[in-house]
Amino acid sequence: MYRSTICLLALLVFGFMPSILSAESPDVLPGTTLLELEQPLDEVMVAGIDRFALKAIEEARQERINNWPVDFTSQETFYQTVAPLREEFKQIIGVVDERVPNPKFELISTLDSPSLVAQGADFEIHRVRWSVLEGVTGEGLLLLPTGGAKGNAVALPDADWTPEQLCGLLPGVPEQGRFPLFLAQAGYRVLVPTLVNREQTWSGHEDVFFTNQPHREWIYRQAFILGRHIIGYEVQKVLAGLDALEQLGTTEQSVIAGIGEGGLLALYSGAIDERIDTTICAGYFDQRESVWKEPIYRNVWGLLTKFGDAQLAGMIAPRELIVVNTASPEVAGPPEAIKGHHSTAAPGRIESPGTSVQAELKLAGTYFQQLNVPDQLMVWEKAAANSIQPEVIAAVANIDPQKNSSSNTNLKILQTPKDDELNQRQQKQVAELTNFTQGLLDECHKVREQLWSSADHSSPEAWTKSTAKLKEQMETGFIGKIDLPLSAPNVRTRKIMENEHFTGYEVVFDVFPEVIAGGILLVPHHIPEGEERPLVVCQHGLEGLAMDCVTYEEDRFRYYKAFASELAKQGFITYSPQNPYRGKDQFRTLQLKSNLLKRSLFSYIIPQHRQTLRWLGKLPYVDANRMAFYGLSYGGKTAMRVPPFVDEYCLSICSGDFDEWIVKIACNSERYCYVFHGEYEIFEWNMGNLANYAELATLIFPRPFMVERGHNDGVAPDRWVAAEYAKVRRHYNQMGLNAQTTIEYFDGPHQINLVGTTEFLKAQLGFEGE
Repeated sequence: MYRSTICLLALLVFGFMPSILSAESPDVLPGTTLLELEQPLDEVMVAGIDRFALKAIEEARQERINNWPVDFTSQETFYQTVAPLREEFKQIIGVVDERVPNPKFELISTLDSPSLVAQGADFEIHRVRWSVLEGVTGEGLLLLPTGGAKGNAVALPDADWTPEQLCGLLPGVPEQGRFPLFLAQAGYRVLVPTLVNREQTWSGHEDVFFTNQPHREWIYRQAFILGRHIIGYEVQKVLAGLDALEQLGTTEQSVIAGIGEGGLLALYSGAIDERIDTTICAGYFDQRESVWKEPIYRNVWGLLTKFGDAQLAGMIAPRELIVVNTASPEVAGPPEAIKGHHSTAAPGRIESPGTSVQAELKLAGTYFQQLNVPDQLMVWEKAAANSIQPEVIAAVANIDPQKNSSSNTNLKILQTPKDDELNQRQQKQVAELTNFTQGLLDECHKVREQLWSSADHSSPEAWTKSTAKLKEQMETGFIGKIDLPLSAPNVRTRKIMENEHFTGYEVVFDVFPEVIAGGILLVPHHIPEGEERPLVVCQHGLEGLAMDCVTYEEDRFRYYKAFASELAKQGFITYSPQNPYRGKDQFRTLQLKSNLLKRSLFSYIIPQHRQTLRWLGKLPYVDANRMAFYGLSYGGKTAMRVPPFVDEYCLSICSGDFDEWIVKIACNSERYCYVFHGEYEIFEWNMGNLANYAELATLIFPRPFMVERGHNDGVAPDRWVAAEYAKVRRHYNQMGLNAQTTIEYFDGPHQINLVGTTEFLKAQLGFEGE
């Protein structure tokens, strides 16, 4: 069925049948076996990568179990070996900015609305604010005992609960789950921060449009490429809250407790900060191998390399960890777009921990046992839903549970919170994190400049040598490498078309177990025996097919101009690879599955191209030193991410994608930017601090590089494209190779133009064509 479809497409390419699949050329390329693939290549490819990624996640779990790099010989060796893990974990969740030193609580009060909002039998509740980062504050409720304080505590609600709900000032949390009150009743100072919630109200910009992204995703999208994260920001708020609590006086104990999203933050904070004596994690602790099914704002680069929940528990040891195995607020998916909002949120569900939690707890227990503190891990089973019950707090405080029940708090509400005040507070929290992140965006070029300052500009040879480590840092830092040898290629081919100009073959290679590469090879007729010609790799864009670069069918031709066929008619050998960015969520979730192991989509695409070129370069009519890349749209993204790391490419042409990439990803006020749109896989960890497109182009250098730009291309405005390309042009000029780079502007949209690029290919490849 699939082969007949390919043949039909070939018929559409040329409009006549007699020459298609004729006997003039062999049906199978010499040295290969017959391709018998029945399913569409793109579907087989994406499904295979999916299986590979899921298997890698399972293997990573076993690797963590067998080889977690912590020495439990003694507490001294434990602390020595866990310290670098804490630092690495802080990096991958974005806890990297210096907090405001010595923060103090500010009472939020006006003449008609004092800070005191409620009183209990032995405590008061105030509205407070505290400084966290420059321009970023935390806001919430502070519960102060009227007598001396036994300890300091931070109590974290689920993201969709307000501090007022968790403290019983508003409905929404069951009485037995209002654990900040129980902590205050037991004599603790308790800070209850406001979390960025899952509503969509402020997810967008009035100059562009608003979206249905949860506020947490809206911040995640802006921050991820800058090496920051909504999780890290809120951990910073927790730790700054502890700083502020310490300003009120020393105490015997520091406690952090959270449920749902708050449970995540409690676990992460406890793993990072050794000041925390007791961590209570409710409704969250579980195996994390399926975190890619959860909302994207829980996606953490490299999380499952070393940091499953059991390992985070091990980082809390030998301090106390209490896991409350309870149902927590569940999320069926992103909110439905309200009127006027665009539906662009990533999918993702949150379900209460299931039976898999037991295996994770058992593994966590081994770490406490190895430190001879098995009693420091406590599991509270059969807890009430959505609750950290009074009995849990009583155990932490070492008091009689009967004296710490919900009926003993005697809460008196002095001011009923107003909806508009709570909404304004949420807006302020979202706006502060947005503004902080946009400030990072404005300054990240300085971080890159400092990183790249070690490169030697004295000559092309010196540049190449001095940037070798930078190249490695780029590939491992935001693309990710798969440290496996390439499989034997096991090349399979079949002829799918033939006309008076060329013969077309479908080709498939093995790359890794379950991972294949494939595409369409066009071989011009009448190549003299012994002649080696240049080859141009013609790359399709998002949701495209290899045939899109070949066909003259109108809906594809309007974008691609059949550029693989047109170049083949001029005598170039062309190859149109199938890349795996097709299938919507089927391929987009590959990015999330891969990110967990410090990988991305391009972790597969790079070895696919490497395997492909190694075979193509051995064909008797291909000059292995003249294999060029030319891609449109997502193929243009490929032009910036594959040739820098695949030396077999002798040049690269980026069409319909080159721009100020970091701004295009993270800016929150321009319609071109991906924070507004549905391509949720596009965000690359910390790239803004490593390389923009200009830096990537200098890794292609001294090989030729070209940009093809349509003035009406909605990918980006001309000013972004020109400004970023100017850096590239300057680099080539300074190195005396200005003839090896150019940009062509044309009056047109997002499409192949095939005018200046053809001239560039002929000039740089030394081939005039037929």
